[in-house]
Amino acid sequence: MTQWIDVCSVDDLQPDSGVCALIDGRQIAVFYMSQDQAIYAIDNFDPFGKANVLSRGLIGDLGGEPMVASPLYKQHFNLKTGVCFEDESIKVETYAIRTENGRVEIATVS
Repeated sequence: MTQWIDVCSVDDLQPDSGVCALIDGRQIAVFYMSQDQAIYAIDNFDPFGKANVLSRGLIGDLGGEPMVASPLYKQHFNLKTGVCFEDESIKVETYAIRTENGRVEIATVS
């Protein structure tokens, strides 16, 4: 069963950057891309650097796909799929995200 967890107000998001939310003991990076008015959620854990830092990475696009570049070793992760652009065998978890009544909500499965 999908459960939607209230994370923050849409107004709390910073355009073209990320923030970190703690949900069920897991750090989740939330990114707001203002040009597309799109919000994405992925694990905050960088599997290469072995640290929770992806929310502090730079966001943009590679080949038209939204991505975040890790602030540690600069690998790029697709914000839609979580797949690493440099090594497709590496993937971070992605989460469904929505806005309801001006609030950002992330889906968890229980």
